[in-house]
Amino acid sequence: MEKTNRPVKNRSLPGNESLLRQLWNDPMGRTGMIGVSIVILLAVFAPWIAQYDVAKMNARAKLTGPSAQFWFGTDHFGRDVFSRIVYGARVSLEVGIVAVGIAAGFGYLLGMIAGFFEGRVESIIMMVMDVIFAFPSILLALFIVSALGPSIINTMIAIGIVNIPVFTRTVRASVKTVKSTDYIANARSIGLKKMSILFKHVTPNVLAPFTVQATLALSGAILTEASMSFLGLGIQPPNPSWGSMLSDARKYMERAPWLVLFPALFIIMTILSFNILGDALRDVLDPKLKL
Repeated sequence: MEKTNRPVKNRSLPGNESLLRQLWNDPMGRTGMIGVSIVILLAVFAPWIAQYDVAKMNARAKLTGPSAQFWFGTDHFGRDVFSRIVYGARVSLEVGIVAVGIAAGFGYLLGMIAGFFEGRVESIIMMVMDVIFAFPSILLALFIVSALGPSIINTMIAIGIVNIPVFTRTVRASVKTVKSTDYIANARSIGLKKMSILFKHVTPNVLAPFTVQATLALSGAILTEASMSFLGLGIQPPNPSWGSMLSDARKYMERAPWLVLFPALFIIMTILSFNILGDALRDVLDPKLKL
């Protein structure tokens, strides 16, 4: 029987316009997009939105409550809380994006190798991932930063390392699922080489769960950065961080509750927005929901 080069079934990410439209039409997706957009706008336009220099101290304005002059009040050094929160959004997104980029890059490569080639290579990779995954993420990140020294770069590296196993497992599971489908068997039957199958037919089908995981990982990275900064091993002064702002506010909670309220609200809003967007993105990209 003569073999024919039948088209191989390929599920990939929908077009950007179609994806954005589907997310916007979903109430949860729309809520997540609005929340994430607000944080991104604050971070990008921080120099124009912030009212004051984040490091400038004003002894006369210490612990001033919210007012027309200081929208979110001032801290114990007289610094404007609103301006520090705006710049804190930039720090949180910067750390989150770079850390997730590190984790996603290494996790994608290791997951593709482990899932596609299997055998001893897979066993070694997954054994290393299991060892990393065995440690609580915050404790491992704190240990790495303690060894390297507290700084924004080392914070990014630490958060990136602790998130590699999650991406590796996600990609590996997706690759194994795709490999078991009929259209991959068809691709092999017509003589396509392994690398061709990997890049042309496996990779596009891994992008959907990979993208969802990256969106969800951003919220986790931002929370980890805030936790590390709260403990004094994350972002160091004078750089503003929502976590360090909460740490500094502990002594003044009764006298100046706004010092705790506003940073906590922005942490909650940011993490919740990314989680909602990730959940909505998963629903849109889940092939089972399209059947």
